[in-house]
Amino acid sequence: MNNIILIKNAELYAPQRLGKMDVVIAGGRIAAVGNDFNLAGSNLPVTVIDASDCYLTPGFVDSLVHFIGGGGEGGFATRTPEMQLTDATLGGVTTAVGVLGTDATTRTLTNLLAKAHALDSEGITTYCHTGSYEIPCRTLTGNITDDLILIDKFIGVGEIAISDHRSSQPTTDEIRKVAAAARVGGILAGKSGVVSVHMGAGERILLPIYQAVAGTELKLKQFYPTHMNRNRRVFEAGLEFATKGGVIDFTTSTTDFDLQHGEVAAAAALAEALEFGIKPMQLTLSSDGNASLPIYNDEGELLGLQVGSVQSLYQSARQAITQHKVSLSDAICSITAAPAAILGLKQKGRIATGLDADIVLLRRDDLAIDTVIAKGKLLVQQGEALVKGTFER
Repeated sequence: MNNIILIKNAELYAPQRLGKMDVVIAGGRIAAVGNDFNLAGSNLPVTVIDASDCYLTPGFVDSLVHFIGGGGEGGFATRTPEMQLTDATLGGVTTAVGVLGTDATTRTLTNLLAKAHALDSEGITTYCHTGSYEIPCRTLTGNITDDLILIDKFIGVGEIAISDHRSSQPTTDEIRKVAAAARVGGILAGKSGVVSVHMGAGERILLPIYQAVAGTELKLKQFYPTHMNRNRRVFEAGLEFATKGGVIDFTTSTTDFDLQHGEVAAAAALAEALEFGIKPMQLTLSSDGNASLPIYNDEGELLGLQVGSVQSLYQSARQAITQHKVSLSDAICSITAAPAAILGLKQKGRIATGLDADIVLLRRDDLAIDTVIAKGKLLVQQGEALVKGTFER
């Protein structure tokens, strides 16, 4: 599948709507975007895809996935399973960022990095964050700055937990030092150096971030809080954070219990935030795929546990379009251009000549995923996986 691919007559969303276009893919990159391309006389091996009945969008960017699963809050038997290639590709995800969570003892950075390389070799683009919920951060080299400079796949830190009973209850100074180290490492390595923040349901909400930034040269935009739809209070705090210039992330994996007990569904959160006036590039969705989704009572006692799904990412974006009247461009932006920008992934999240050839074709009639191309290779066609992970059947 290394030949040239010509996609004809697609309605292109880059993610902004550009109208009917052809796209040429060669060498893993987008070689050309325009109209009425004809490569029949080029004497080159060309695969032609008629996309007349499809929308063409960038491949989806999932900014928070637990590649190697998460530590189950119900004991060893509840450790969640690893992600497989088609968990991502059948959901249109062509770029994903792996993280550790509560468990950084039996789930390790070395394991996370190895899994990232495995998924990359199987077909998608992967990155990771160093660290986990806790501060001081677990690292591979001994400090955050060195990890970001010396390890190509590490692009940020996190997800650091705040306002949560599972956090390490970090001090303001500890959060500042993490952000400062990430900033320097990011600058020297040409990476975002973002600090991914796990937002709990505690009373302080985003106060630890505001306190960390106050009186320093740190910027709010270096902090990237996720789970900002955890409940109504957290959601409204997120809107305020965005009005101050920050980027906020809504988690698409959920449980019926959480939705019935105050969580704002990601699709609804995206629609309301846009209606509130937050710019599309400040709003992202992430799946929290393969994470443990614990259900706690008010006393912090575990009632049950489910597993996050990478495929919930596009399911929520699609729901935002079909049920909440979010435009296709804005919904796709939340899972392409917006997360790529905050993560510093300049080759991802958009359709333009010279960028990585990560593309999704959506059927116009029902917005179902038809075709997925990652790094210039066809991985999904007509909704079926052409390529599977090494141990998938």
